[in-house]
Parts: sequence; structure tokens; C-alpha cells
Amino acid sequence: MVIKVFLASSSGSTAIKKKQQDVVGFLEALKIDYAQLDIASNEDNRMWMRENVPGEKKPTSGIPLPPQIFNEEMYCGDYDTFFEAKEDNSVYEFLGLTPPPGSKEAQQAENVQKLHNGSGTEEHLDDDTTRNVAEEEEQEEGEEDRAEDGLVSEEEEEHASEED
Repeated sequence: MVIKVFLASSSGSTAIKKKQQDVVGFLEALKIDYAQLDIASNEDNRMWMRENVPGEKKPTSGIPLPPQIFNEEMYCGDYDTFFEAKEDNSVYEFLGLTPPPGSKEAQQAENVQKLHNGSGTEEHLDDDTTRNVAEEEEQEEGEEDRAEDGLVSEEEEEHASEED
């Protein structure tokens, strides 16, 4: 899978240039394979980008500005959504890629998975806790039954009243 970043090599806007550099620099830092597709010098790239940005993602002018990011044919987003993903440590998810082992995003995904599924240890602790509570309740019920039947010594009654 190749990430496609649609850029304008000869943009007059400093803001657009900075955004493009930010996206490309970040992808390079993460060693993510990507291709830069220039919309300023290649009419086919410009038309493809404009046609494939979803309607709800297009600005009111109707013409999406670079950088626009795709994973092959799948639209990922523009600079603003890329920036949000970067801030949330979810760039791989944003790009539709599996995060590499050991990355912050992979660790976050593991933590979410553990919270969602629970780990064997947590389930075991829950089972032990439930079992202990049930045993204590049974023991208390047994003591109450014995007290009602008059089978409890005075010493046991004093001990039980101290616990309450």
C-alpha cells in the first residue's frame, strides 16, 4: 500500500507550503512509504484528486486544496484531519495502516484491546473476588441460621457483633 500525498510544487501560499512540508516530513520521520503527486504541473493528478475527495470533505468553494492524502484509492483526509490524527497519536489509523510493533499507536491499540476484551489476569481476579464474596456471604448466612436456631455460643455472638 502506498500513501499518496497530493501537493502543489509551485503554490504561492506559504501556509499550503508549510502544511505540505509538515505532512511529508512526518511521513518520512515515521518511514512510511508515500508518493508525492504534484497537482501544479500534472493535470491528471489535479483532476484525479478533485474527483476523489468525497463531496462532504470538499470546501465550500468546491475545490480541495493540497495537501490531500490517500491510501491508494481510499481517501484519508486533508491537512486538518492529518494534524488531528498526529495530535492523537493515531496517524497509522488515519492512513489505514497497521502501526508497527512498539509504536505509541500500537501500544494504545493494545491497551484499548485489553480494556475491550479484558486480560486473563483481570478475569481471574474478578472470579476470585466473586468467589471470596460468595463464600463470605454463605458463611454469614450460616452464622445467622445458627443464631436463629440457638446453636451459637455466647462467644461467637460477641465476635459476630464486634464485626458488625
